[in-house]
Amino acid sequence: MKLLRYGPVGAEKPGMLDQNGNIRDLSGVIDDVAGAVLNPASLAKLGTIDPETLPLVSGSPRLGPCVTGTGKYICIGLNYSDHAAETGATVPPEPIIFMKASSAIVGPNDDLLIPRGSTKTDWEVELGVVIGKTAKYISEDDALDYVAGYVTLHDVSEREFQIERSGQWTKGKSCDTFGPTGPWLVTKDEVADPQNLRLWLKVNGETLQNGSTNTMVYGVKYLVSYLSQFMSLHPGDIISTGTPPGVGLGLKPPRFLKAGDVVELGVEGLGEQRQNVRNDD
Repeated sequence: MKLLRYGPVGAEKPGMLDQNGNIRDLSGVIDDVAGAVLNPASLAKLGTIDPETLPLVSGSPRLGPCVTGTGKYICIGLNYSDHAAETGATVPPEPIIFMKASSAIVGPNDDLLIPRGSTKTDWEVELGVVIGKTAKYISEDDALDYVAGYVTLHDVSEREFQIERSGQWTKGKSCDTFGPTGPWLVTKDEVADPQNLRLWLKVNGETLQNGSTNTMVYGVKYLVSYLSQFMSLHPGDIISTGTPPGVGLGLKPPRFLKAGDVVELGVEGLGEQRQNVRNDD
């Protein structure tokens, strides 16, 4: 099942993708793709609905972030050994955790804004994990029971803000539009193995990232369990699991985004994104 949100910014409605790729309106069934809607019982109930019985949404509406009400956007740093190597870092003995402000979350095809003063805005395609029910002190064996599904994420990063401006990474990760999310939430029953998904990213048609989640240092099960030892995870929380090699910082010479660029990215089975890059006026 693929759940989504469509419509103008701030006025999105819940929807479901049918087998022909058409959007079906879910607003008569649920208020939004958020909170208790993401728990296993609710998702199972939604899964019994025949999409053909739902109202067809005409045209090509804007897609918003596929989940809302996200309390925590938790990111994992240097979780691909080959990405760590390209940035001159070493693989950490435990997962590196940092936060991206929820205000960075936007739709999958919304414009990507280069913040004022930025000289090193960079790209990172990532597998996202959406929590479906509250998780605290859970085991690795039980971890997937707490996952609602998976999403394509773009963990946009400003490297100067992140690395050269002191403090933690958060300020280089949280600028407005730095969290394109979607196009849809794919429920976990449709993803046979989250550790065997291809990820890719292009800038202006050139493929720069082409990896697989099977090279993650710390897998999804481990990350969900690990995070739950430090904080409660709640429905709608997002875990961004790291990026494969090919980011701008790792190129020789380094290369970063500029106004007029077009970024396209996707995760196998989870849908694609496309962002036009412009300066944040």
